[in-house]
Amino acid sequence: MDPYDGDGNYMHQEDDWDRDMLLDPAWEKQQRKTFTAWCNSHLRKAGTQIENIEEDFRDGLKLMLLLEVISGERLAKPERGKMRVHKISNVNKALGFIASKGVKLVSIGAEEIVDGNAKMTLGMIWTIILRFAIQDISVEETSAKEGLLLWCQRKTAPYKNVNIQNFHISWKDGLGFCALIHRHRPELIDYGKLRKDDPMTNLNTAFDVAEKYLDIPKMLDAEDIISTLRPDEKAIMTYVSCYYHAFSGKQKAETAANRICKVLAVNQENEQLMEDYEKLASDLLDWIRRTIPWLENRMPENTMQAMQQKLEDFRDYRRLHKPPKVQEKCQLEINFNTLQTKLRLSNRPAFMPSEGKMVSDINNAWGNLEGAEKGYEEWLLNEIRRLERLDHLAEKFRQKAAIHEAWTEGKENLLQKRDYETASLSEIKALLKKHEAFESDLAAHQDRVEQIAAIAQELNELDYYDSPSVNARCQRICDQWDALGGLTQKRSEALQRTEKLLETIDQLYLEFAKRAAPFNNWMEGAMEDLQDTFIVHTIEEIQGLSTAHDQFKATLPEADKERIAILGIHSEIAKIVQTYHVNMAGTNPYTTINPEEINAKWDKVRQLVPQRDQALVEEHARQQNNERLRRQFANQANVIGPWIQTKMEEIGRISIEMHGTLEDQLSHLRQYEKSIINYKPKIDQLEGDYQLIQEALIFDNKHTNYTMEHIRVGWEQLLTTIARTINEIENQILTRDAKGISQEQLNEFRASFNHFDRDHSGTLGAEEFKACLISLGFDIANDAQKRTGIMDADDFKTCLISMGYNLGENEFSRIMSVVDPNRMGIVTFQAFIDFMSRETADTDTADQVMASFKVLAGDKNYILADELCRELPPDQAEYCIARMAPYTGPDGVPGALDYMSFSTALYGESDL
Repeated sequence: MDPYDGDGNYMHQEDDWDRDMLLDPAWEKQQRKTFTAWCNSHLRKAGTQIENIEEDFRDGLKLMLLLEVISGERLAKPERGKMRVHKISNVNKALGFIASKGVKLVSIGAEEIVDGNAKMTLGMIWTIILRFAIQDISVEETSAKEGLLLWCQRKTAPYKNVNIQNFHISWKDGLGFCALIHRHRPELIDYGKLRKDDPMTNLNTAFDVAEKYLDIPKMLDAEDIISTLRPDEKAIMTYVSCYYHAFSGKQKAETAANRICKVLAVNQENEQLMEDYEKLASDLLDWIRRTIPWLENRMPENTMQAMQQKLEDFRDYRRLHKPPKVQEKCQLEINFNTLQTKLRLSNRPAFMPSEGKMVSDINNAWGNLEGAEKGYEEWLLNEIRRLERLDHLAEKFRQKAAIHEAWTEGKENLLQKRDYETASLSEIKALLKKHEAFESDLAAHQDRVEQIAAIAQELNELDYYDSPSVNARCQRICDQWDALGGLTQKRSEALQRTEKLLETIDQLYLEFAKRAAPFNNWMEGAMEDLQDTFIVHTIEEIQGLSTAHDQFKATLPEADKERIAILGIHSEIAKIVQTYHVNMAGTNPYTTINPEEINAKWDKVRQLVPQRDQALVEEHARQQNNERLRRQFANQANVIGPWIQTKMEEIGRISIEMHGTLEDQLSHLRQYEKSIINYKPKIDQLEGDYQLIQEALIFDNKHTNYTMEHIRVGWEQLLTTIARTINEIENQILTRDAKGISQEQLNEFRASFNHFDRDHSGTLGAEEFKACLISLGFDIANDAQKRTGIMDADDFKTCLISMGYNLGENEFSRIMSVVDPNRMGIVTFQAFIDFMSRETADTDTADQVMASFKVLAGDKNYILADELCRELPPDQAEYCIARMAPYTGPDGVPGALDYMSFSTALYGESDL
């Protein structure tokens, strides 16, 4: 129990004092030495000291001087006489001064002190020590002895083999004294080398160091403490109190240093977050700048293989390269929001990224990327379709050109022959008929020439890579055709001129030629059609081809009859020649077509029919498979698309509802996020089906309105939305914990926000935000803000009428500049919470930090680098030294630093 009882009675343990003195005289010896040393530690300030405590205080002069030194007050003028009455008067003046300080002296009179009563003198000194050295010690609302003991226990708690429980035997091994010195001045004692079994060394070390470096005189003897079973408690308390007073200033410096360390740690962490944001933003923008030119490159390739490789590269970009960048962009926005929240919570100015690295700049760059990406895939598919069409047309051109060139081979030489000049009449007539048949054949081939020219024109329009060779070949065919036309006309005129000279003609040859030529042309056309390649994209198109082919096969019996009839004409000719021995027997002067050729071509047509059947069947099977792929993709897309839309709507509802605490909402959202992520395999499966569709060159799907691009964009928006919503709840928790906002306040803020967010957009317009502030009790009509907490109906009505539904423009503009720094005209819930938290909570200020620096500087207007290094951790001391400006005040010294401007710069009130 503390000797002080609250009534100024410091001597209620007088009986214990007497008993102690009688039981253990060794304590008196310890007290004499300790109290003498304690008195001398103060008397030497006045240039004097005592040798014998009971003798030197008898005249009361040094006793009065001691009280003046330790109290800092002047006592009444002492008596200088040598008589007993003078001494008693001086001692009474000293005792009266002690009593005036609220100390009730029991059983201590001036006569005992003047008579040199050792017991009473020691009791009086102990009372003085209690009043002036121990009474003011306070630790966690305890005082005097208990406070001093608690201070010792806390300071020595980290040291092994030290257990301070009292002020006697706990100090016998000397480690307690050494621990106190090492805790505050570790450079003075190598604590690791001390041993508990060597108390003499420990005690002498502590006493010597305290006397030499801490200005604490030796008040105890190591031998006395060790030899005494239970050292004197009052002596120990007196000596330990000197340690407390010596180090009390150090504790204030530690508190100030801790505050500065906290502020600097927040600043360093924020600077690291800013550097991380800058680097991540730079990397993402560089990737976007490198990617956009690739997506904007529309240089077509000449082959299907090269274009399909480009399509595969684009698929790799969408599957492998872009998704991580989507995550980086989302994480960048989350980091930016978290950083801004931390800056607001620590009362720092908002972070402004470097030029061109704002979140809006990144969103604009990302929009440009997606714009280039959207057109790129469409261009690739169109190019593939174009190349497919080109390959088909080029092959068709080559086939028709080859057939035509084969037909025209030798025709010019034939038309240039002058055989009619020496021919007989019958031969002339035959030549004329033959020429008529040729003209008929030439007219029949006119369509093929026009088709060849049309195909060549289409290849040019589609920018076919081998257009020069196609054009050259087409030009040769057209030039040859014109030449054939001219030669035909010349030969016809020649034959007509000699026709009058020729009368006989074999009608049968003519009939054969007339019927064989179109039939032969029909067979060539049929072979050409049967060998013609086709390209279809739907079952309906292949069914149309199959129907046309069936119709063609239905004409074969009639064609066979025509063939038999034509061959019958030739048989009749042979019969006539054989019968009448005609010179023309065995030849047909009107045509080069012979029965063998007709039969060979007929056999060829019969062979091509089943081959065409097989090709149509295979194409029909392929189109059925394509239809299956369309339905397979559509079935999944028609489920996934609405699912994504539903999840987006549910997340929007969750973000504005107020079910449970923020932690409950965060847990609910994280479970929701997990369920969304677990849905990813279905998206991947749909990507696989889409790849099969593209590989099958399927370009439309009537079974669904959802494209793979719709699903991809919806999925990316869903992941970004849930991540942003979770980040908003986390920032609200961070704001609530840092600002001490209760759950009820948050619910009130959310309810007000939701009430005025009538379109459920998650944001408030300027007028909505103004109405919301009014509903929460903010009166800004006179550009002065007050918080009432609530506003009843009458007050609210009066406020609205007095303001005409219009708040003070200046104050409202100030508030809007805080919650909407980018002047977007909207207020998000996070900005709303940040504003309300600033209006309802207090934070560290520049003045508080400035006051802490002033403590470290010893109440100076500047601080030195050595003082920063001594009181702060090395890294934070270097941080301050590097950023503090030189002090320019009139009281400055070389190396002085201006901590005041540094403190204001930390909170954005000046430049750092």
